[in-house]
Amino acid sequence: MKIGELAARTGVSIRSLRYYEQQGLLMPVRNENGYREYSNLAEEQVRTIQLYLNLGLSTEQIAGFLHCVLKNKEAFCAEVFPIFRQKIAEIDAQIHQLNHIKMNLEERMQSILDERESEEAEECK
Repeated sequence: MKIGELAARTGVSIRSLRYYEQQGLLMPVRNENGYREYSNLAEEQVRTIQLYLNLGLSTEQIAGFLHCVLKNKEAFCAEVFPIFRQKIAEIDAQIHQLNHIKMNLEERMQSILDERESEEAEECK
C-alpha cells in the first residue's frame, strides 16, 4: 500500500510516517519510481508505534524493542522492562517537580491574600 493509504487507515499523518521511517521504525520498499510501498503488516506496526508513543516513550526507545514486540509478545521482550522502569522514574521525578512548583504557587497565593487582608485591616482603622 502507498503512504497515503497507510495514513488513512491508521489516522497518522504522512509526515509522521516519514519520520517513523527516518527513525528506523518503518521500512517500506522503494519502487523504481521512488514511491514507498508498505506491506500489510505496516498498519499493525504503526498502531504499535502509536501505543508506545502514547505511553510517553521516545522513538529511540521504541526502536530498541519494536522488532521484538512485533515478532513476539511484549512479555517475552527483555528490552521492554528496563525502558518502562526508566520512564516510570522520569514520571516520578516530574511529579515531584510539579508538586514542588504547585506548593510554591500556593504559598505565593497565600502570601498575596495575607498581604491584601493586612492592608484592608489597616485601611479600616
